[in-house]
Amino acid sequence: MLEPVQFAPEDVTVQPVAEADKITAIVKAVVRAADAWGLSNTEAAALFDVPSATWSRMKAGTYKGTLDQDKVTRASLLIGLFKGLRLLFNGPLTYGWPKSANTGPGFNGRTPVQVMCDGGIPAMMKVRQHIDALRGGV
Repeated sequence: MLEPVQFAPEDVTVQPVAEADKITAIVKAVVRAADAWGLSNTEAAALFDVPSATWSRMKAGTYKGTLDQDKVTRASLLIGLFKGLRLLFNGPLTYGWPKSANTGPGFNGRTPVQVMCDGGIPAMMKVRQHIDALRGGV
């Protein structure tokens, strides 16, 4: 398994988002990351922890709900991972890494997407920290 998250700032709190313009921007960013990574609707819905029908509305730009603390946290992790990969890699791994089988510690031949889907937010935090560490930012 990936190493435990070493840094979790105690003074940072994630707040739910109810403003339509902010929700639209967050959802659009997550959808773009999922598309860039070539995620299936099932994978993207699992990472964002929404039903497939809700993910379809998000992709179509017709989502009218709010984003609770869980969804804002997931969005932050996914967008941060997207940015970290763009800073770390130049080439196919920029967008291909999340769906590439990984033999490194904590992945055991699975893809980062599989690890994150199976492990939820804690696994998403570990994968994000892994990329940050590779960038030298830990």
